[in-house]
Amino acid sequence: MTRIKRGQVVRRRHKKVLAQTKGFRGLRRTNIRRAKEALLHALSYSYRDRRTKKRDFRGLWIIRINSALTALGHGYSTFMKKAKDKNMGIDRKILAQLATTQPEMFKAVVDKTVA
Repeated sequence: MTRIKRGQVVRRRHKKVLAQTKGFRGLRRTNIRRAKEALLHALSYSYRDRRTKKRDFRGLWIIRINSALTALGHGYSTFMKKAKDKNMGIDRKILAQLATTQPEMFKAVVDKTVA
């Protein structure tokens, strides 16, 4: 049986993993076995948290809209129901931006929706 030398192949594969773990601490950056474990966890966390981020931001927008509506004397759920009934094309992200950066424009939108 002939001898197979795999040094270059393994080295390339290891270098690819170690390049992806750049910035990790301790053995998770230098030791190939620890680096591979850390990389698998990091990739699974990043996949999961790309979805979680969407939920978190939606919750943040709802909190901002609700606090701005409370200051104007309206409730969040009734406002959103009326906005949906009137087919308003503004989503929660834009409403939250208006509530924080341009409160007078937000008040105009609320008055138009509630009235």
